[in-house]
Amino acid sequence: MRKWAGLVAAIVLGFGLANPAQAAEPAATVTDVQVTGPVAQRFNLVVLGDGYTAAEQPKFFADVERHIDTLWSLEPFKSYRSYFNVYAVSIASPESGVDCDPSLDAPVRDTPLNMGFWGGCTASSVQRLLTVDDAAAQRYADLVPGTTRANRQILALANSGTYGGAGGTYATASGGNALSALISPHELGHSLGGLDDEYDYYARAVPGGAYEGGEPDSIHHTLLTERQLRDQHKKWWRWLGEPSESGGRIGRFEGGLYTQTGVWRPSKHSMMKTLGYAFDQVGRERMTQRIATKVPLVGGGTPAGTIGADRVVWVRPMHPVSHRLDVTWTLDGVVLPGREAVDLRKAHVKPGKHTLTAKVTDPTPFVRDPAARPTSTRSWTVDTSVVTPPSGGPAVVASTPTAAPVGGHDVVHVETGEPTGSIPPVRWALDGRPVGSGPDFALDESRGAHTLTATTGGTTLTWTVDAAGPSTTAELPPAKDHVFHGSFTMRLTASDGMPEFRVDGDGWHKYYGWPTDANAPYLFTARGTEIDGLAYGNLGPDGLTVSPFTERTPGYGRHRIEYRSIDEAGNVGPTKSVTVTLLP
Repeated sequence: MRKWAGLVAAIVLGFGLANPAQAAEPAATVTDVQVTGPVAQRFNLVVLGDGYTAAEQPKFFADVERHIDTLWSLEPFKSYRSYFNVYAVSIASPESGVDCDPSLDAPVRDTPLNMGFWGGCTASSVQRLLTVDDAAAQRYADLVPGTTRANRQILALANSGTYGGAGGTYATASGGNALSALISPHELGHSLGGLDDEYDYYARAVPGGAYEGGEPDSIHHTLLTERQLRDQHKKWWRWLGEPSESGGRIGRFEGGLYTQTGVWRPSKHSMMKTLGYAFDQVGRERMTQRIATKVPLVGGGTPAGTIGADRVVWVRPMHPVSHRLDVTWTLDGVVLPGREAVDLRKAHVKPGKHTLTAKVTDPTPFVRDPAARPTSTRSWTVDTSVVTPPSGGPAVVASTPTAAPVGGHDVVHVETGEPTGSIPPVRWALDGRPVGSGPDFALDESRGAHTLTATTGGTTLTWTVDAAGPSTTAELPPAKDHVFHGSFTMRLTASDGMPEFRVDGDGWHKYYGWPTDANAPYLFTARGTEIDGLAYGNLGPDGLTVSPFTERTPGYGRHRIEYRSIDEAGNVGPTKSVTVTLLP
């Protein structure tokens, strides 16, 4: 379970005497879920709860934990979770639940955010569209000090076990549905990434029609053929033919934008089509780009301007969890050695004025479009007539948080003060054994628990390294040689974190129990089981979750099911497998 960092503030909403209705709104408490840096230098995810009474606040925090842990198990959130601060705003609701849940004739509840299904109780809408009062959501989000509409994303959770959510200015999801923790990243795909739905229906169980119109604005829908995509260098041409992160290959698959024919998407199934699968490369690239635009890639260092040639110059890049950012220093176009700092005294600068530039680039393989690659620069005028007064600074000004374990393959960093006369050494040790020096250290441990330390300027920081990937247990009904007739169930249990599985080498799919009961095992059948307008557990080649009107080839015969788990530190446990046979 997550150890909450503590309460930031308990604030009664009193938005001025001019609006008594607002002043009478229920009190709210802000809790740190994850803080990796200053609010102004992070993308701040603010999770609001609606319809949770005072007695139900523990339920709200459990829902928050489940949603956030699921988010960190999915790319690109997993690699860039250090770019996020996460805050939970708990509000004691006068009534439990939300409006029109699950039907239009259900009661309207008295809740602070006025969340409701059916697009806010609109008969012409669809049940699963879960909306929130934007003005109220923004007022409560404003309680997180320093956050603004520009540097935060609101995720509103409804106290409901009904499937539903929405994406737009804000993202919403039901808090307690078996699938709800997978709704959140899908809706953030809309709100943060500007991605579109890849469904071939709007109302469930009602087939979409034919697409009408020109080439879609959507980056992951097209009318072009694969050859046209390549020849014209359009949309996802750089990814064509590669194995999709969500299964299959990146290519051209018909259906999307709520229509069945006449428009094509990159993958057979992905996060924006079927909950449980990953973002495919096209969606992942867009999400990586959008996350990077929400933070300053260069968060600090020597201020831009005119400086002397007798000093050390600093730049402070962001620190993804999974890799280092590249820093390139040039003086009048000539490359200088250095990472987060460069010593101009060793550059033998000629008299006069010169231009020093630090270019920070994210080398992530998630981005192939040069125009989308996260990049930032900072420049200085170096004037040899300027004399730099000596300055120091604290031994450590920032680091990877030490309160929580780091993963076995994380990049851990330390930021020292910024003296003008030297580059303070940072010395790293793993289990007491020296392993290197520098501003960061890339772990490469896949087993066990370890202790990592960094020492600089008489200060030592210590991290617990959790490199033990979680184990996963699969429970299937007893059957000789795993031969089943008609159907079978599978329950996955992880020693830590979230289990996932895949069938016959298709995409990894998050395990959530069963749509109607998170505690029930997953049910496999030849064509799937229809629930609320979708068929789940389909063993045929169309994927695990399909629309009931899809023509499905029955999935009888032998199947190989692989399973594993991902823990909170990002460790992926060992993959196990079982071979089953399904007979009519």
